[in-house]
Amino acid sequence: MELTDAQWAVIGPLLSNGKSGPGRRGRPQRDNREVLSGILWILRTGARWKDLPKVYPSYQTCHRRFQRWVEDGTLDKVLRALVSDLQARGAIDLSETFIDGTFSSAKKGALELVRQSAEKGPRSWQLRSALVFLSPFGLRALRRTR
Repeated sequence: MELTDAQWAVIGPLLSNGKSGPGRRGRPQRDNREVLSGILWILRTGARWKDLPKVYPSYQTCHRRFQRWVEDGTLDKVLRALVSDLQARGAIDLSETFIDGTFSSAKKGALELVRQSAEKGPRSWQLRSALVFLSPFGLRALRRTR
């Protein structure tokens, strides 16, 4: 999935070219559109940077540019521009968003409780046996044997 011309028209002007230009040394920079396509491929697939296909610029170039754009706020501006464009075209409804709390702890100190229970180790057979006899079913059986 590559960037369309309409998408590029919205976000292209927001991307800085960095250090290439007259009077600069070194290799000319790769096209921002190609690099952004490579970055979006990584973000979409969740693959490692080293697994970036050869149709995109090198993974080092894409990763370096990604880091620079995150640090200077360019990527945030790009995402905001895309959301604004989607809202203007009626292609997104932010009233239907939700927060997924799957990874948030349910109560304060929950991680400490999990760690403590894991440190106790496996329960002994004596405790398991006692729990059986102290259960409601076990107590009924014990009353009958008296």
